[in-house]
Amino acid sequence: MNRFPTLLLALLGWVCVSISPLSAASQDNPWTVTAGKVQTSLKTGVTLATGGAVVSYEEKDGEPVELSAETMSINRDTGEVVAKGTVFLRGRGQTWIGDELRYNFKTEDIGTASFRTGLAPIYAAGSGLGASVSNNVYSATNAVITTDDLDVPYYRVEAKEVTIVPGKEIRAKKATVYIGKTPIFYLPNYRRSLERHPNNWVVNPGYRSLWGPYLLMDYNWIASSNLSGAMHLDLRQRRGIGVGPQVEWDLGRYGEVELDSYYIHDENPQLSSPVAPPDADRHRVKFVYQAEIRTNFNAKVVVRHQGDPFILRDFFEWEYRRNTQPSSFAEVEYLWDNYSLNVLAMPRVNDFFERIERLPEIRFTGLRKKLGETPWFLESETSAGYLKHEFANNATVPFAATRVDTYHQAIMPKTFNNWLTVTPRVGGRYTYYSETEGALVLNDAQRWVFNTGAEVSTKLTRTWNNTDLKLFKSRGIRHIMRPTVNYVYVPSPNKRPIDLPQFDTTIPTFRLLPLDYPDFNSIDAVDSENTLRFGLRNNVQTKRDGQVDTLFNWNLFTDWRLRRRPNQDTFADLFSDLDFRPREWVGFTSSTRYDLDAGVFSLADHRVVLSPYRDWNLSLGHRYVRRGPLLGVGHNLFLANYYYRLNENYGFNMRHTFEGRDGVMEEQSYSVYRDFRSWVGSLTFRLRDNRAGADDFTVGFTFSSKAFPRFDLGSDRDTPEYLIGNR
Repeated sequence: MNRFPTLLLALLGWVCVSISPLSAASQDNPWTVTAGKVQTSLKTGVTLATGGAVVSYEEKDGEPVELSAETMSINRDTGEVVAKGTVFLRGRGQTWIGDELRYNFKTEDIGTASFRTGLAPIYAAGSGLGASVSNNVYSATNAVITTDDLDVPYYRVEAKEVTIVPGKEIRAKKATVYIGKTPIFYLPNYRRSLERHPNNWVVNPGYRSLWGPYLLMDYNWIASSNLSGAMHLDLRQRRGIGVGPQVEWDLGRYGEVELDSYYIHDENPQLSSPVAPPDADRHRVKFVYQAEIRTNFNAKVVVRHQGDPFILRDFFEWEYRRNTQPSSFAEVEYLWDNYSLNVLAMPRVNDFFERIERLPEIRFTGLRKKLGETPWFLESETSAGYLKHEFANNATVPFAATRVDTYHQAIMPKTFNNWLTVTPRVGGRYTYYSETEGALVLNDAQRWVFNTGAEVSTKLTRTWNNTDLKLFKSRGIRHIMRPTVNYVYVPSPNKRPIDLPQFDTTIPTFRLLPLDYPDFNSIDAVDSENTLRFGLRNNVQTKRDGQVDTLFNWNLFTDWRLRRRPNQDTFADLFSDLDFRPREWVGFTSSTRYDLDAGVFSLADHRVVLSPYRDWNLSLGHRYVRRGPLLGVGHNLFLANYYYRLNENYGFNMRHTFEGRDGVMEEQSYSVYRDFRSWVGSLTFRLRDNRAGADDFTVGFTFSSKAFPRFDLGSDRDTPEYLIGNR
């Protein structure tokens, strides 16, 4: 599609041939000129910029304004500029294009014989423009107004006089509405609001094998500036009718409230889980309250109640993918310059989830602060609370205890000869556990932990300023290397983890856990430690278009365990994180975990993104997870996402997820996009192999106005579930 915004971006890409600075017209509001040639008349004080010129200016309120043209006549005293030849003006969110334009940087007045402007969703062109940017009102004669972002708009309004208030409204006199070349009707006075209508319907039809034919509808309403909401009404032929209101209420200084509920009488709950189907009456309720009582005083309450563990997966797929076991909590936090106080209550609202209840837990944190005139810094963290370990579906009797924990550490960073940084530290922890209640029988206990260690690091740099990197279209190289060694020593505490109730404990993870305290926050799993962590970060920077850009970033780290635990090897896996951006349109990321003892990769995750042209882009990924007791069954996933713009009206996108471990195409989807000028539609086909059950096939259709799009830019890529009716 040939769009107004495309033309504007093309003009922005216009390159100047040389740079010459112009002194400020006002010390309060400086401006600069970039041009091929600059000449200033000492007699008149007028500056003539030729060979392509760009003026950058900052208004008194900090708003930037930029004007570019082939030639400019600049009066430094009055602030007036007369620009000629491919004129481009951008300021206060509005864009103007013309062959000749007069603009005053001080009064912000605009004058031109002909112009074009684009501020989605409205595009306009005309003659006789007279306006003041500061008043945000523009008047023109013989103007054309349209919401079509095409060179030749199909739907348009032609008027003798037009007044534009960006973001608010358009008023026109003696207006004629055209469709194609045919005038439809004449309006002596025409007015169009640029604000979203307060009440509107959103409809998503489609078919899904697990739902049958479906029609998902939302009625969005706005009662006032601080009260809005929606009513969900979903019709699924195989599952029944789902309804639920959603309310958002802005209480001003008293905070914000959101209530979202949903109920469906599921006519086929066995389609959710053939082994253990949920009850037919299914529901979810989400309540959120948050308030900034003062600048440093915040409160938040979140309650998420579900009737069964599968309702999000079945009907709110995008939310399920973000969080499979949503929690409920109430939190109050107060901040000082060097301290914070946090009170957290976290009950288990849904019995089918495993949860550590905190009823409540109070935490006082002392941020790193210098100790008087000494070179030492202190940091601390103290918490107290009643904790209870609840198991899913109450399959096991829970256990609970009161825990009080306090940790204090002293740190002394020191730099030697301006290149070597050594940070020794010493700390201690005391934890009290009351006698446990429930299934676990443990007497009250006191645990003492001592820790010490030091981190040694340096920074090595070298710069090659005049090196041309033609392959990367950049100039100059700066290599920054940061080697680090972090030593942590913790003697065996008087109580080992096996002797204590486990609430905050370690779980298997793909990443190395922190070694330092208090970053290592699995309080109940604290044990002896005698480890060196080696790290090496390589950062290669270059210049593209005069701006510093990161070409290459590579981070390596591993642990050398001087004293192993029974389930540990001498060396931890070698971890590697790499980002490589050889060109603006190419990006490559890699994250690997290599088992040094076995000589195999435990994890390898690689992704490459290619977008050399606006007509197509491609992303490829591979994720390998080796089968093992800590990492699970393993994966060998191949992922692909390809978008191609067929022409100005049609686009095509396809996504694939292939499991190479057993040769199964787990998911594939295909979307066709159609530009209907003022609207955009998409038709999506998705097929999933559920392995254990029948395949899940979906056909979904969405329709959205360009002027008021339903989804944010990129939503169909980041959350493709939107395209098939999942909220």
